[in-house]
Amino acid sequence: MTDLLASPNRTDEWAVETHGLTKRFGENIAVNDVELLVPRGSAFGYLGPNGAGKTTLIRVLLGLTHADAGTMTLLGHAIPRHRDVALARVGAIVDEPRFHGHLTGRQNLQILAAARERAAKGRIDPALERVGILHRADDKVSKYSMGMRQRLGVAACLLGDPQLLILDEPMNGLDPAGMQDMREMITSLVSEDRTVVLSSHLLDEVERTCDAVAIVDRGKVIRQGPISQLLAGSPFEVQVECSDPDRARSLLEGTTFVSHLQVGPNGLAISLPENTQRDVVAEINRLLVEGGISVHGIQQIQVSLEEWFLSVTSRLGAPE
Repeated sequence: MTDLLASPNRTDEWAVETHGLTKRFGENIAVNDVELLVPRGSAFGYLGPNGAGKTTLIRVLLGLTHADAGTMTLLGHAIPRHRDVALARVGAIVDEPRFHGHLTGRQNLQILAAARERAAKGRIDPALERVGILHRADDKVSKYSMGMRQRLGVAACLLGDPQLLILDEPMNGLDPAGMQDMREMITSLVSEDRTVVLSSHLLDEVERTCDAVAIVDRGKVIRQGPISQLLAGSPFEVQVECSDPDRARSLLEGTTFVSHLQVGPNGLAISLPENTQRDVVAEINRLLVEGGISVHGIQQIQVSLEEWFLSVTSRLGAPE
C-alpha cells in the first residue's frame, strides 16, 4: 500500500485530487487506480452506471472506509491525515439521507447544528429556505416524501457553510420541478465559488447542471474533463434543408468526410465521424451551392452526453 498519510503539496487549484486511489473488497476492485481532478468553483459530475463504484469512491474520500492504495486531498488537505480540518468545510450526502422520523425537519437540523460551530444554528432557516422546504420545517420527517428528505439532506450539508459539497444521487425521488430547483440551487452554490461534486447515473440532468465530468466504468475513471471538450471530438449530424435532397445526396456521397447519408421528408441527414472538424459544415454548404442546389437551412446537431457516454462505455467494455 502506498503512503496515504503523505501530505502532498497544497494546491488551490483542485477541490478534490486523487492519484492511484484504489479500494478492494476481497477480489473485487471497487475503486481502480483512480486519477481524479475536480476544479474549485465548479459543478462536477461523477458519472457511471449503478455498481460502477461511485458511492465507494465518495466513502473513501470522506474517510468512511480506508483506501488500499493511492493519495487524496480535499480542499488541499491530505486525507486521512488532515481529515478533520478538511471535513469541517465539506458537506456530503452518501446514499439516502437518514434522519429521525419522529422529529421535525427543523429539529433534525438543530441536532446536527449543535455538533458544529455556534454559527451553524443561525444557518438552519436559511438552509431550509434555500432547498425549498421552510414551509414544511415543522412537520415530522416521517411525513416527508423521498424528494423532501433529499432536500433536507442538502440543507444539512449547508449548515457548515461548506466550500465543497459531495452529493450522491441528489436527484433521486425528485419530480421534474424538483430537479429544476436542484439544478438552480447547485448553480447558485457554484456562483458563490463553492464546488459541487454530483455523483449520478442521470446523464441528462448532469449535462444540464455540470461544467465538467468524470466517467467511471468498473471502478476506473475512463474519461474526464469539461463536457464541451469531451463532446468536441464525438460524432455529430448535420441536417440540411434544400431544394433537391436526392441530388444533394448524390453530390455528397463521394466525399471522404461523410459516414452516412439519409434523405428524409424535410431534407438530408448527414452523419459525420468522430474528430470531424466543424469547418466541414461550411464545406458541405459550399459543395451544395456550387452544385446548383438551394440550401434553405443547415444545422449541426451534437450528440448528447448520454449518447456519447453509451458509445464510450460500450467500446471500452467490449471484449478484446
